Amino acid sequence: MGQCTSDTSKDEDLGNLESSFANYLMTIKTESKIISQETIHSVESQMKEGNLQRAHSIIGDALRDIDNATINIAVTGESGAGKSSFINALRGVGPKDEDAAEVGVTETTIKRAPYKHPKIRTLTLWDLPGIGTMNFPPEEYLEKVKFQEYDFFIIVSASRFTKHELDLAKAIIFMKRNYYIVRTKVDTDLQNEEKNEPSTFDREKTLQKIRSSYVNTFSQYEMDVPQIFLISNRDVSDYDFPVLMDTLIKNLPNEKRHNFMLSLPNITEAAIDRKRESMRQFIWLEACKAGAVATMPLVGLFRDEKERLKVKLNRYRDLFGVDDTSLEAIAKNSQVPVEQLKKILKSPYLLETEKEKTLEKLASETLDLFASATGGPLGAGVFFRKTIYFQHLFLDTVTEDAKVLLTKTYSKV
Repeated sequence: MGQCTSDTSKDEDLGNLESSFANYLMTIKTESKIISQETIHSVESQMKEGNLQRAHSIIGDALRDIDNATINIAVTGESGAGKSSFINALRGVGPKDEDAAEVGVTETTIKRAPYKHPKIRTLTLWDLPGIGTMNFPPEEYLEKVKFQEYDFFIIVSASRFTKHELDLAKAIIFMKRNYYIVRTKVDTDLQNEEKNEPSTFDREKTLQKIRSSYVNTFSQYEMDVPQIFLISNRDVSDYDFPVLMDTLIKNLPNEKRHNFMLSLPNITEAAIDRKRESMRQFIWLEACKAGAVATMPLVGLFRDEKERLKVKLNRYRDLFGVDDTSLEAIAKNSQVPVEQLKKILKSPYLLETEKEKTLEKLASETLDLFASATGGPLGAGVFFRKTIYFQHLFLDTVTEDAKVLLTKTYSKV
């Protein structure tokens, strides 16, 4: 009988692995890829030369870089502009949560304050003192707050852009750092405008008027106009908040995109899908790193395997906000029993069934869907490991649960 280690089998496996690697990555948009094009070319080159060990090493290094890549976001602006609320919104925490940034407190500190993301250990948002509270020039301000540590700056404003903020923007450009303008409280502006001019109120015209005021200010000072995002910290699914998130993802280095995407609050179905696609890339790269192995049939789960799968499932539930702690918080805010929320979800009960064949059938269906997405059979046994099957099953399930929860919580369940 032929063995899976025969030269012919190895050649076929290697060819399939190379083909699968190339085909899958072709389906991912450039701005969403979590590894660089240079890394992709290096892996493909090593596979073509038959050097699987080196290819796996390159992928392993890339995965470690993703895991360990720190993301530091500087948030600054005048006191009362909504910096703390914006930081809380980015972190997906409420103003009364234990580690929330304090809202509505008069700024007196001259020190920066770090706020770790509750689920992504490598992401930190830094609340910087407003430049108007510091008695030295913008260049010195940036040195004091350690400008070189941040991936980019977000200048938060709630009214007209001040001379202090314009000078800060110039200094950030001089220091060769990216920055973005976030105009908060546009919901309040719209409400006031509608109240004052009910017969002529036009939402889009009002928003355009706000945006134009910033554009005109930069033009007046002969500065290039940066990207300006109009948001409400109280409704992050509306206005420019989703566009801001897409822009930040696009402009981050490849290795930092994955964790930033996972950090995003579930504000829209598109944001949830983006998380899933990023996790699919990560899972797929892990599988490629495992290399060309013999196909493993889907047989019954052993107890220790089930425990490992349970850890994976719980991690996905946590990242997608359908874990028990998140459900309790949502239930409290929505004033509905947590058991009622759980009834509309599938992931909490995914591993409780005794009928393993049901899981195996679902896993096979997941494999079929993924195979069709990559344009053909998945080679070299990369996806034929049971844990890979189930990781995709878990991922798709928590994604759908997150979407259901998004819809139901807005409709008060």
